[in-house]
Amino acid sequence: MKILVTGGAGFIGSNVVDRYIADRHDVVVVDDLSTGKKANLNPKAGFYRVGIEETDLEAVFEKEKPDIVNHHAAQIDVRRSVTDPVFDADINIVGSLNLLEQCVKYKVKKMIFASSGGAGYGEQVQFPAEESHPLQPLSPYGIAKVSVELYLYFYAATHGLDYTVLRYANVYGPRQDPLGEAGVVAIFTNAMLGNGAVIINGDGKQTRDYTYVDDVVEANVLSLAEGGGEVFNIGTGIETDVNELAEKLGHLTECKAEPRHGPAKPGEQKRSVIDPAKARKRLNWKPGVLLDEGLRRTVEWHRGADK
Repeated sequence: MKILVTGGAGFIGSNVVDRYIADRHDVVVVDDLSTGKKANLNPKAGFYRVGIEETDLEAVFEKEKPDIVNHHAAQIDVRRSVTDPVFDADINIVGSLNLLEQCVKYKVKKMIFASSGGAGYGEQVQFPAEESHPLQPLSPYGIAKVSVELYLYFYAATHGLDYTVLRYANVYGPRQDPLGEAGVVAIFTNAMLGNGAVIINGDGKQTRDYTYVDDVVEANVLSLAEGGGEVFNIGTGIETDVNELAEKLGHLTECKAEPRHGPAKPGEQKRSVIDPAKARKRLNWKPGVLLDEGLRRTVEWHRGADK
């Protein structure tokens, strides 16, 4: 089938594209390269350099007429969403609406949407959080993710557009950018391979649910045929604190510099972990790469990327 992947030059999106192409799907990438990279683009995929908020998006749909849209494009900087919520909404909400309108007009069968467990649930009251956990986002970025989920429900009820929402935990792995607004695994790995000391925010006891990118890709594959009209957590259900993560990466990178503790980051969640039981039951999905193995693969990729 023909699949249009927005954000297909980004960290997660490009890994999804590679798998879809390996599975012999016809793939088209839409990405404005604001955070995505040309080097991540699969040469077997069609490519349009266009933002999801742009009017030029319709020409892509008119020409390609995709069966499925996999929506990963986003303004991903949580801190920028706080300082400039209007910009965040222009991309993450209005841009997504532009995409949904094209899906309806050109009779797309289904959208798979990359949402966020951590940002959507906010400061958790249940551990691990199930999909029924209250949605109380603490940033405009999280608000936008929740908003698009609600719009998907509307478009399904009103226009018959099928969808699957995947609420990601903290995804890490090859191609994650260690610069700018990036995951802690990429930031720490890049610093430690240069034998630099990493800075841990606060006491380092804050926990996250670290999920390897290949497992996230598998969820996107299964969602092509399953999970219509449903929301799924995609995580491990296992908490790991930042101190332990730094220790594991320090061992793998053979970094001699000891981590330093800096001031706590205002508003940072103390604990974030999501329950994947529903995805296991309904999608037949489960995380297959344990943290130690995922970190090993990630460090090896960064070693090669530095050469």
